[in-house]
Amino acid sequence: MGAPAIAETSEASAAAPRAAIAELRTGVVTAHRAALAAQVALQRALWTRAVGTPLPSNSVGVRATDSIAVRGQQRAADSAVVPAGEGTSFALHGVPGGAADDARISTAVLGGHQARAFGAAVESPANREVSAGETSAELPDTGIAAPRAGAQRAVAGPGAAVPGHRGTAPVGVTAPVGDRASRASVAAREGAFKPLARTTRTELDRAALEALTAGAIAEVFGPGYRRDGVEVAARLAAGEPLVLDAIEAIELYGGTGDGRVVARYDGAPDAAARQAAEVFALFTGMHLCLSGSASTAATVPLRPPSSPAPPVGQGYSTGSVVAGRVAAHHTLELVVSALDLVPRPHVTGTASFSAGEPDLSVEVTVTEAPGAGVGPGQAVPSLLLNEFHMTHLARGDQAIAMGPEFAEYTGVRATRLPTGGLLLVDRVREFDGARGTLDHAAYTTEYDSPADSWYYADTANESMPHFVYMETSLQAALLMGYYAGPTLTQPGTTLSLRNLGGTATVLRQVDLRDRTIEQSSRLLSTTILPGSSLQTFDYTLSVDGAPFYTGETMFGYFGDEALANQTGLDAGRPAPSWLAENPAAEVRTIDVAARRADPHAPLCARRTLALIDQVDVVDGGGKHGAGYLHSMRPIDPADWFFDRHFHLDPVIPGSLGVESVIHAVQEWLLDAGHAASMADPVFRIPADIPFSWRYRGQFLPTDGTVELEAHVKALHRGPHGVTAVVDGSLWKPGLRIYEVTDLAVELVDRRA
Repeated sequence: MGAPAIAETSEASAAAPRAAIAELRTGVVTAHRAALAAQVALQRALWTRAVGTPLPSNSVGVRATDSIAVRGQQRAADSAVVPAGEGTSFALHGVPGGAADDARISTAVLGGHQARAFGAAVESPANREVSAGETSAELPDTGIAAPRAGAQRAVAGPGAAVPGHRGTAPVGVTAPVGDRASRASVAAREGAFKPLARTTRTELDRAALEALTAGAIAEVFGPGYRRDGVEVAARLAAGEPLVLDAIEAIELYGGTGDGRVVARYDGAPDAAARQAAEVFALFTGMHLCLSGSASTAATVPLRPPSSPAPPVGQGYSTGSVVAGRVAAHHTLELVVSALDLVPRPHVTGTASFSAGEPDLSVEVTVTEAPGAGVGPGQAVPSLLLNEFHMTHLARGDQAIAMGPEFAEYTGVRATRLPTGGLLLVDRVREFDGARGTLDHAAYTTEYDSPADSWYYADTANESMPHFVYMETSLQAALLMGYYAGPTLTQPGTTLSLRNLGGTATVLRQVDLRDRTIEQSSRLLSTTILPGSSLQTFDYTLSVDGAPFYTGETMFGYFGDEALANQTGLDAGRPAPSWLAENPAAEVRTIDVAARRADPHAPLCARRTLALIDQVDVVDGGGKHGAGYLHSMRPIDPADWFFDRHFHLDPVIPGSLGVESVIHAVQEWLLDAGHAASMADPVFRIPADIPFSWRYRGQFLPTDGTVELEAHVKALHRGPHGVTAVVDGSLWKPGLRIYEVTDLAVELVDRRA
């Protein structure tokens, strides 16, 4: 396999005068702003012609799939690290994938410790950690908003002291050990419920349960279960005797992937089932959504009492075994089948009993106090919006999420946040603006990034993949731009939100596992056009008050006519790829799908982030003569992201288009042998290299294919590795719609 011809420079020789770099960056930004101005002009002209044209509504629903097939292979088998919830078993680290090699565990006794599937680690001498599972179109020349100082709500080390919260760590809780990268032995599947608080405590004795009946939730589970402004009124077993004696296991991703509780009880089975479900609701922090909330529970038999009892010991403990006989106490297993925050926080599951009582369906619902409001600023007085509102904005009642003015957008195609694992903003802490003020506003939002998040398991990056940097910052911006009310100026018009482009820079390397990201954003301007609107923003992401990512962007709200008449980046003119214009170029192919099929293949994007299957390479090709990459991927209408982005308005996230270009570059760097001499190679997003993107179209479920190309501009060698810088484009059939400039990928030796 031939090595690509590359324009190589050492870090020293590549160093250019600061003035020249500044001039280059200014040119890129100027060109980007000019392109945005052209888009505004295009939209003005388009809607001048379209005034008076009826705008049909369109509701599109695309089914979700729990497993994504790639050329007949299951992506869940791509790695030995299996996302929790992908069935009823999980693979231990170091165990090869595949049906014959998976470590399948239900309730086994290993070395005197009970190993429970999904989310509860096996304790051994080698592992003492319990793992859970615009007035103008131009972007104004403004500075980046200064980060707001203040305590961060960290999610690291549940049960330990959390900055910004007062409280005592619960008795018996051991703080996680080791670096963040090694904490999550089981990753959450994409779309798994994200708890509002986390704890390492997965067993409760009678004293802890009695404390929960008194509302001492933070004292039992840890200070993360206490939030400013939240009145804790929830009580375990409110209005009935406590029949639970102990919780033997609480597993966040147990059972079939949504959770599992094993409990001992002495009393009525239906009361025990209700109380086990109430414990799980408290364990996930559902009471934090609504200040002063309480829970209600109900059970329904699933089989008559005369039905045969299940064999003892199937899937749950029945106490200690002595001479082949089972101790007399009663045990139940609750397998959670659904948990959600819409329309109200709730947990649903099935309870099975060791003594042969009928299985019960049980549901616990968390509701606000009588007469209490649940809208913006009402659910929790200290926050404008929280996780409850985010979920409603994504796929629920927009009147709850944004206020009564937005009621008309519920149940129809409208602006929304993504859903499931693509929902990457949690809370709005501060908003310096007002509904109807569209020319300026400043706001601070937060996003918690747990170490077991699906994207950490699926990325080839050392830490957070680039698309999450993009998505979490852009979602924070669009959220409050929408809250300001640009669509309210055009009642009765169906508008879809689309990102048009931006520029962003990584400021420093930071491991974001188990960290709370603070997003400081500013709405700079809004332009209202007939049937559409444009908004510009700048933003800064910080951890513990220190910025690590900054950028500016533009969003557009477009009606059906505008979306149907998009002409791409080239005003509707043909824009063939470089490879199509150079059919005689010598091409070699990197088989990405084959490499990914090897569960031991290093530095490989997997499962939900398996975005490309092969890369065609022209060594020494491309616009810069330094290398050319090309890839084509079929679009499956059942692809997971259509159900996530957006509800009733499915399109491929633009950030995943950028991510696919990154994957092509990563595979090329590995294929070229740049990692061969590295002891511990890792991919990173390099700092201080601004990159820009432009979107002028959308990938729909029916578009057939995504085609991409990348032109290598340079490969910079440093003392610890290499950095590739590329320009790229993406096409839907017949139309170039995405463009990225100065996108950089770094491959370094972590031990160098």
